[in-house]
Amino acid sequence: VKSEGPKLVPFFKATCVYFVLWLPTSSPSWFSALIKCLPIFCLWVFLLAHGINFLVSHRSASRILAGLIFSAVGDAFLIWQEQGYFIHGLLMFAITHILYSSAFGMKPLDLKAGLLMGLVCSSCYAFLYSYLSGPFTYLVAVYIALIGFMGWRAVAGVQLCNDLWTWTKLSACIGAMLFMVSDLTIALNEFCFPVPYSRFIIMATYYAAQMLIALSAVESRDEEDSRKRS
Repeated sequence: VKSEGPKLVPFFKATCVYFVLWLPTSSPSWFSALIKCLPIFCLWVFLLAHGINFLVSHRSASRILAGLIFSAVGDAFLIWQEQGYFIHGLLMFAITHILYSSAFGMKPLDLKAGLLMGLVCSSCYAFLYSYLSGPFTYLVAVYIALIGFMGWRAVAGVQLCNDLWTWTKLSACIGAMLFMVSDLTIALNEFCFPVPYSRFIIMATYYAAQMLIALSAVESRDEEDSRKRS
């Protein structure tokens, strides 16, 4: 907390700016896009503050940074979703989930967690299916599969029962779950029915998710520092 907390101060300030200004979504603009993306830009800075050499030598950290870049582009597209850019935003976040899954890795496999995540995602899609039409019938299915896979890899890394977990792996797990809550709220609000306080729920869980996933990138740095001390 002492080492990473100060680097996140700009992110918390930018997040407060977003919620204080609370710019109306009915009049999208580049200023609105900047305010919405600013917290994600701050997470770029958070990772870059660990050094370029760190990002180059640790693939998981560089992939999370790449995911944050695609997330910011997706956020910008969603500012103009009513003008037909919703699919573009969906594509950017699909790439983000692929990058995050790659960063979390495939070890340990934990098939039980994968099966549980598969059941949860299948249930969500089964509920949404009757509300979907046209290309969204397939696009949403692919997107749910990708975010479900990302969630599985994040959950599998924790291994609480075996006591083989670190705070950064737990951070990735909680972040992935919050990301799924955020995207599920978007889907319900976009395709099914108006969700009360949807924008607040979506953005609060989204920013928290991105921060926690960004924090998980310092895992390899912690391990490296431990080896040096030993």
